[in-house]
Amino acid sequence: MTDAHAETLRAWFDRAAGHYDLLTGLDPAYGAQLRRSAERLLARGTDGSAPRILDLCCGTGRSTLALRRVYPDAELTALDASEGMLTRARAKRALRSVRFVRGDATDPAAAGLRGPFDAVFMAFGLRNVSDRDRCLGNVLGVLRPGGRFGLHEYVLDGERRSRIVWNLVCGGIIEPLGVLLTRDRALFRYLRASVLAFDTLPRLLERLRRAGFDHVHAETMGGWQRGIVHTVVAERPR
Repeated sequence: MTDAHAETLRAWFDRAAGHYDLLTGLDPAYGAQLRRSAERLLARGTDGSAPRILDLCCGTGRSTLALRRVYPDAELTALDASEGMLTRARAKRALRSVRFVRGDATDPAAAGLRGPFDAVFMAFGLRNVSDRDRCLGNVLGVLRPGGRFGLHEYVLDGERRSRIVWNLVCGGIIEPLGVLLTRDRALFRYLRASVLAFDTLPRLLERLRRAGFDHVHAETMGGWQRGIVHTVVAERPR
């Protein structure tokens, strides 16, 4: 992905920010699944302390809210490239204690987030960064040894069923509703295509291992999203 495309994505998300919570709210499982992935992260501080958690690509704070509910005592920092999304996140009363930072998730340290963090969480973000391998390497760099990295992502399992279901749901529900609410056809075409072009689950797990993570594993969600939405968790070696 080029820097020009990253700028286009930021502009798309800035424009969609005002409708984003409404759009995600149309999926009754959206918040519950984010919380399930946050639980699967199993973030822990050292010596029984509250964990320091970084939420990358936090958007309007739906993922940050899931983290806050699962880890009420955590020190939370959240980063996103879209100022429009961050404005919505900062306005949420339940997230007033969160430090929100604008920056590129490819390199959180460049935004001043040098860690070490006990855990890093990234929901629906890895598909969109300019350099996925560089991003994973930099995530590894801000984690403490033994720290955990969790992805909540549209990543197809490689089976024919998941690809068919994704195309049907996008074409019949997600794109029409998204365009109706935002008038931004390009963003929702991108969403559909980016999932199809992204790593399949086996390739993503291998990408994480190549980046230096260990204990890499994945769990899927249920319903129509089985084999489409996954939690992927990995650790920085001790």
